[in-house]
Amino acid sequence: MSHTAIAGKSKEEILIIRPSKGLGSLGLRDLWLYRELIYFLTWRDLKVRYKQTALGASWAILQPFLTMVVFSFFFGGLLKVSSEGVPYPIFSYTALLPWGVFSKSLNDAGRSLVANRAMITKIYFPRLVIPISSVLSGVVDFMIAFVVLLGMMLYYQIHLTPNVWALPFLLLLALITALGVGLWLSAMNVIYRDIGYIIPFLTQLWFYVTPIVYSSSEVPEQWQMLYALNPMVGVVEGFRWALLNTDTAPGPMVAVSSLIAILILVTGLIYFRRMERTFADIV
Repeated sequence: MSHTAIAGKSKEEILIIRPSKGLGSLGLRDLWLYRELIYFLTWRDLKVRYKQTALGASWAILQPFLTMVVFSFFFGGLLKVSSEGVPYPIFSYTALLPWGVFSKSLNDAGRSLVANRAMITKIYFPRLVIPISSVLSGVVDFMIAFVVLLGMMLYYQIHLTPNVWALPFLLLLALITALGVGLWLSAMNVIYRDIGYIIPFLTQLWFYVTPIVYSSSEVPEQWQMLYALNPMVGVVEGFRWALLNTDTAPGPMVAVSSLIAILILVTGLIYFRRMERTFADIV
């Protein structure tokens, strides 16, 4: 916040507070100052998630693995969906990994403000910390499930490709998309609790328009760029290309997906910061 000091006759200073402008209004600098809080909230979410569960962190493996088994039976076995020459189990599991971290991060971030209402109404801290920590906690599940993928690649004798360097950037793209949409939904959920019911439906609908059980090559070529407006299209096909060397290299598709993801994130930040001043009064 900018200020101007004006000396009066009594030599007292008058502080004039003006709203910040430009990128400063987003409060991104505060995130660095409160980085330890982000860490502790992320760690808290992980501990709460698996507290009093018999299988603990094994759920991070079981969920995508059992989903892969079902998809392999119905789509790979019965419906004979094309898997670009790759065994269908690993074809679908490779897509389920980025989708899993995206969907979980989106759902957790969308409900994060309401779930942490006690903190919001009692103490001050940058409210952005809450959805960000919700998104980051999903990365741990991804890393655990990724170990299973490496085991499956060893079983099917599939070697890592030179394109594996792109995985961190593709994971970051999935997290950016989840955070951007999560900022919109979390801010709206404070005012309209209907959003809490819409989030599962939105996630399910998003799943069907993402090439998880099928390949994006099934989409007609003239619709490919329009299809890429879904940021997760570039992420999923990028994962398959980086790990399995499929023919569906992302190329322009991932460029379009990246631009859309960044646009969602920037507009989400602006909307979130604009609504932030009302959170404590409404939540």
